Amino acid sequence: MTGTDEAEAAATGADDALYVLTAMLLTPAQFPSVLGDDYPEACAALGLGPYAQGYGLVLGQDGAGARWTVVIDDVSLVAVAIASWDCGMEYDLSPDERTVVAALPGWPVELAVAAPDVPAPHDPVPGPEDPPPLTPPDTSTWGPAQRRLGADMIALQWTAWREQLSDDAFLPEADAGEPDEAERPEAAGGFGGSGEAEGAGSSGGSREAGEARGAGGPEGRKAPDGSEGVKAPEGSEGSQGPQGSEVPEGSDGSDGSEVSADFKAPEGSSDPARGNKPAVSEEPAAFGPGSDAEGDDGVRGEEAAVGPRALGVQRVLEEVGGYLESPPPVGRVRSAFAPGGARTLRADGPGWSLVARTDDMAFVLFDDDPGEVHPVGRGSRLPALLEALDAMAVRPS
Repeated sequence: MTGTDEAEAAATGADDALYVLTAMLLTPAQFPSVLGDDYPEACAALGLGPYAQGYGLVLGQDGAGARWTVVIDDVSLVAVAIASWDCGMEYDLSPDERTVVAALPGWPVELAVAAPDVPAPHDPVPGPEDPPPLTPPDTSTWGPAQRRLGADMIALQWTAWREQLSDDAFLPEADAGEPDEAERPEAAGGFGGSGEAEGAGSSGGSREAGEARGAGGPEGRKAPDGSEGVKAPEGSEGSQGPQGSEVPEGSDGSDGSEVSADFKAPEGSSDPARGNKPAVSEEPAAFGPGSDAEGDDGVRGEEAAVGPRALGVQRVLEEVGGYLESPPPVGRVRSAFAPGGARTLRADGPGWSLVARTDDMAFVLFDDDPGEVHPVGRGSRLPALLEALDAMAVRPS
């Protein structure tokens, strides 16, 4: 080989080398929820089949600065790398070529980092038979991606969110029958309670995790316009990536996409700009199924006495309860570790997301209610529902 050939080969090798920026898991129990409501939907976003054992995603740049996503079937290798980075340790993530499933142009999620000493990140020029570059879902406005990111953020900041709600902020559960007109508590057998409105509005954000607890009505809270977005990591706290690059939040299946200004971290998070409590509606959380209470106009009690938002929460609880009878696509209900022997549950469905703790309460978010978070108290039936969901949910191995 001539000196010219050797130089060309070295240049080609440098261009082909992948500078790893971050990695994440794409498994039934852990996947970037920004990509879909369930595991098959997330896989489809990358043009992959829902392989039961899952995939590892390695995101980086080549020597020319082009964005690439390398899909491998060695899930444990990626999991070890993520765990090492989370502990602040160095780990050289170098997948064996035999484990590579696909090398896809582009990145499926937003990254705020870049490899040093190479051109700025850009999509490679596709060949005639190459697939189009991967692009992250649009999270600039509220929609399914933002809604799922918001639920993930609540799961990670559970304590900060729960501390905004006190047990005495909600009315006690009522006996069976029609609610009293002066003080309308939770309906018999219903989910959750309600209380007085405490005001909504916040500014600033946080990326710290937390835990939560309590009972809540259907009204949520919303950040004021013009406030800055906050990160909504998925699956874990932020990781430190390979030396020389900072890995964004959620390298174990999250993406670091920003939640829009419509959705803010509550007061009590680590961010210096803190928000207020989630507002609690004066509307009850809706009568449970089977209630015979009727309003003056002959409409069933839950329709006459409950506002549309409360009915929306009730509909979500009924739909997620339907998962027990008709299992949804894998990954639509996921269970993760929580302190004190409890579990954190995440469930998604058409237009809604739910996050809950098995020893506590739940929060619901809607596509058509931008930035609003709806607390749902335990009541008499929520504990059994959460226990049943946890039993059917997929868990990280």
